[in-house]
Amino acid sequence: MTVPAVSFEFFPPKNLEASFKLWDTVQVLSPLAPRFVSVTYGAGGTTRDLTRDAVATLHKHMGLNTAAHLTCVNATREETLAVADSFAAAGVTELVALRGDPPKGAGAFSVHPGGFANSVELVEALADKGKFTIRVGAYPEPHPESPDTAADVAWLKRKFQAGADEAITQFFFETETFLRFRDDCARAGIDKPVVPGIMPIENWKGMRKFAAGCGAHFPDTLVDAFEKADRDGRADLLATALCTEMCDRLLSEGVENLHFYTLNKPELTRDVCHALGVTPQARFENVA
Repeated sequence: MTVPAVSFEFFPPKNLEASFKLWDTVQVLSPLAPRFVSVTYGAGGTTRDLTRDAVATLHKHMGLNTAAHLTCVNATREETLAVADSFAAAGVTELVALRGDPPKGAGAFSVHPGGFANSVELVEALADKGKFTIRVGAYPEPHPESPDTAADVAWLKRKFQAGADEAITQFFFETETFLRFRDDCARAGIDKPVVPGIMPIENWKGMRKFAAGCGAHFPDTLVDAFEKADRDGRADLLATALCTEMCDRLLSEGVENLHFYTLNKPELTRDVCHALGVTPQARFENVA
């Protein structure tokens, strides 16, 4: 079996308890030698300072290749690029450039006065600086604001043409979803890496609601399987088995990199990685 290169997404802590949780998560997953870890940016840019602090800490004290999320929300172009420059000053030159979600309760995305209108404009401005590795989002199922997958593929191509280096997909629950999207990208002339985003199902009821808001289809077969597993106390075992099986199929279809959305809950991600042959590396075992 091909052993994948893995990467992990974390979100920045908002309080002391969450800080310990992030630290514990990093301690569990960093020995797996990820090719990078990313730190999210809250809806409406609400965690901008927390993201910067978390990114700097992981980069400086943990020795991890760290990528910072950056969005277009609630900031002018100058403010957004100043944040990017502050990441670079801290030694972080990898970014995940996104349009971003509006603040909770704000409804649809609206362009901030003097701000970037979309992710393509943001990517173009970051690429012009010539000092960043830029990753972007991709949607193997239609984005909630998109008419269809063809439009999403066309938009992804525009992001690559603007200067993006790699894309990470939204999570999905069926292998064929990603494989069809990869084929669509290839037919559109996209030749840069498109990495599948993987979300182990830590809480299937919460995940089902979350998926609905993201446009990700949660199959009825999963509902039936998890209802039975809950009754038997085997939900985590089922989640690990299903995620491992999906990842193994992706690897057999030529996928080399996997990006895990951890939700700062590392156990399922660790177990899936171990099942795929991703094991602790000596140089990371004593990181503190």
